Amino acid sequence: MPQPLPFPIRKECPPGACVCGRDELLEAWESQPDGTDIRVLRLTREDEKRLLERIEAAASYADLLRLEQRMKENANISLVITPSVHGVRTVRGLSIKLIEQPGLCRRTRENIPAAIRRCLDAHPEIVYALLNARDLLGEASSTDLGESP
Repeated sequence: MPQPLPFPIRKECPPGACVCGRDELLEAWESQPDGTDIRVLRLTREDEKRLLERIEAAASYADLLRLEQRMKENANISLVITPSVHGVRTVRGLSIKLIEQPGLCRRTRENIPAAIRRCLDAHPEIVYALLNARDLLGEASSTDLGESP
């Protein structure tokens, strides 16, 4: 008999609409509950909407760092923001991605970077702080948002 989940989880996507691996992750958790991290399933659609609102409302680089840390702690979502090798003239010059992992919905992988772009468009000072943390000359390696230079 399957164990009950310790928290409410995201409803499954319509068949064929997503390749998140939600069912495979749940099966792995049922066979090895201690060895499988299912925190990403904790991000329900309602929680995702609240997260997107918080990301867009971030007013400083420190706020964005805190949000990234909370995403990692609560849902095991890793964010990677890297400047283009050709330089950054606009927010479009930044590569914003979530690390692929089972259970992370396709829409979430698209929505979170889009919300970060909207935040950066509204607060260019965050882009400058991000670039300063990465070394303006582009010599820093591509690391996740929360890692210090």
